[in-house]
Amino acid sequence: MAQALAEAQEQERLVDVEATGPERPEPAPVAEQKSFRPYDPDQVLMISPVLSEWVPEDDLAHFVSDLVESSLDLSAIYASYEDERGYPPYDPRLMLKLLIYGYATGTPSSRQLERATHRDIAVRMLVADQHPDYRSIARFRRRHLEALSGLFVQALRLCRKAGLVKLGRLAIDGTKLRANASRHKAMSYERMGKAEATLEAEIAAIEAQAAALLEDAEATDLAEDELYGPERRGDELPEGLARRSERLARIREAKAALEAEEAERERARHAEAEAEGRKLRAPHPDDQPPTPKPSAQRNFTDPESKIMKTADGSFQQCFNGQAVVDSEAQVIVAADASEQAPDCPQLEATLEQLAENLEAIEVTLPEGAELIGDAGYFSAENVRIATSHGLDPHLATGRRKHSEAPPIAPRGPIPKKASAKQRMARKLQTKKGRAVYARRKAIVEPVFGQMQTTQDARQLLLRGKAAARAQWRFSCAVHNLLKLHRAGGLELAEAPT
Repeated sequence: MAQALAEAQEQERLVDVEATGPERPEPAPVAEQKSFRPYDPDQVLMISPVLSEWVPEDDLAHFVSDLVESSLDLSAIYASYEDERGYPPYDPRLMLKLLIYGYATGTPSSRQLERATHRDIAVRMLVADQHPDYRSIARFRRRHLEALSGLFVQALRLCRKAGLVKLGRLAIDGTKLRANASRHKAMSYERMGKAEATLEAEIAAIEAQAAALLEDAEATDLAEDELYGPERRGDELPEGLARRSERLARIREAKAALEAEEAERERARHAEAEAEGRKLRAPHPDDQPPTPKPSAQRNFTDPESKIMKTADGSFQQCFNGQAVVDSEAQVIVAADASEQAPDCPQLEATLEQLAENLEAIEVTLPEGAELIGDAGYFSAENVRIATSHGLDPHLATGRRKHSEAPPIAPRGPIPKKASAKQRMARKLQTKKGRAVYARRKAIVEPVFGQMQTTQDARQLLLRGKAAARAQWRFSCAVHNLLKLHRAGGLELAEAPT
């Protein structure tokens, strides 16, 4: 027994003995086993005080700076600064550089541009480390919107000098520009009538209630103070009545505008019929004002915008942006915007602008220049208009209706009684016609994709048809300048031809 107790004590003593060997270190974290480059967030840097040296030489910001300083005519902008009163504004060169760079990089928002003047090195270089607030940027854009639109011709002239415009083959197409308005703020003519009647009844009820309250309030001054408060006369419009009256006035204004538009359309129809020697059954709008269709809509936020079907199949408040693109380098040679959804009525105005642009840059269309367009542009009148502008039209005719005559064979003589649609369909069935029309998708459609991806150009910021047109032309001008920058820059435009 004594021996067993001694052995147990000896074993316990052996367990309690501390190790006398060296301690083994804990394994180091994985990150400490790898060598990294030196990193010291508090390190003092010896940086050039010249901001332009912080930006790579081939950066877009240098191109924009040189463009504004040496190649653009800003006289239209400077001409508006005649009054010496007030605090000195920002230099127009600074603001124009900021806007061009912002539109070229997909940041047209004035608030985004203000933030960029603090965070973006390239923008800080362009504005010389000044920081105009978003209100100043927005006011400059709104004030000089027409001058910014006019930069389209200057950009086109530079691209022409750089050899990016040949004018031998042009393609036209349209794209829907999202208006700065919600479709939920639109109301149909039928719904306007119902809302007008409802509001009139509500206003009459509120006026009767207000009259009753005023009669009771006139009994004593104390009752009046208790009812309206010591600071109110008691004869002000009730808040609900003021809101409803304002809404009723806006609905009546919108109804009157729709009725005026319908009357104008009817006058145009009657004038066209009279010119053709026909007489319409419907009475003349001057004798009996026409009633708009129940589905006719008007938006309260941007009344000049219209509901249009977009590429994704949805219906939005939009304007219809038009572009004529040259096949050489996808440079836009004419750009316009309209509140009409169909493309067919836009061809004449767009080609007239094309002629004005070419005259401004002192060039002419080469003989046999081709114009390519999809079925949305075809009509016998548009074929005549394109031909009168010195263009060889290649306009798709769309699907043939069952009631129409069969197409003409691509070979052999053309019948004398063939319609304009039959002639155009035969033209596009020939080997040359198919080859020409096949280039349409490769010329104009990529341009809209590039502008949407790079510039976010399909979203408008300002409201109204005139502002939409100016914004679209300025975006197209920036697109052309980006083409020039990628092709070689201003040196290419200044090189001797």
